[in-house]
Amino acid sequence: MTGTILNVIAVLAGGTVGTLLGNRLPTRIQETVMHGLGLMVLVIGMVMAIGTNNLLIPLFSVVAGGMLGELMRIDDGLNWLGAQAEARWGGALGQGKTAGWSVTRAFVTSSLIFCVGPMTILGSIQDGLLGDYELLAIKSALDGFAAIPFAASLGPGVLLSVGTVALVQGGLSALAGGLGLGLEEVSRETPWVVELTATGGVMILGIGLTLLDLKRIRVASLLPSIAIAPLLVWLLGVTGIGY
Repeated sequence: MTGTILNVIAVLAGGTVGTLLGNRLPTRIQETVMHGLGLMVLVIGMVMAIGTNNLLIPLFSVVAGGMLGELMRIDDGLNWLGAQAEARWGGALGQGKTAGWSVTRAFVTSSLIFCVGPMTILGSIQDGLLGDYELLAIKSALDGFAAIPFAASLGPGVLLSVGTVALVQGGLSALAGGLGLGLEEVSRETPWVVELTATGGVMILGIGLTLLDLKRIRVASLLPSIAIAPLLVWLLGVTGIGY
């Protein structure tokens, strides 16, 4: 779990720095920073999404995952957790203290961004299976820097995302360590990783649109898509249809 611990520390550090900066930044600067973040998130999502080798896989994954996610009310559940945290610790976390700060929005947005992507999956597998936390260490540095502008614009609710990071990455590491079979050769070029990345990119695009206030997309409800994409790749291989 070394990589996950590093990631938690990095987000806490970056979120703290961002919170301190946010208190001192004028509203116009915070708005511009948020728009810049939204645009960069769109770019990241687009780069991830266009890497697919079969457009039908992320397409079907997102459609099926969205339906499943809505039935499970995942987005409502994540927002409920944020609202509970807001009700309990909102004052301590600066709710309403600075324009644009929202504990719920900060928690949900940062949780999704820090946990959706190939580095989360691959890094957690390598850490749990081989004890190699190099990839998660790199991710930790990236997340730590990303947490600074997010906390400055959305507020210290970003700090709460460390719980999501610990749960997701720690759970994946434990699962990889427990199963282990056939995961030693996993890389970014592995077919199921490629399609998982592309599907995650579509979700990242949704986060970007939400940050820009262009369209409020229930991205959390698309989370099952990440599990469906690798399953589809496996099914295509097993049935002989070919990937």
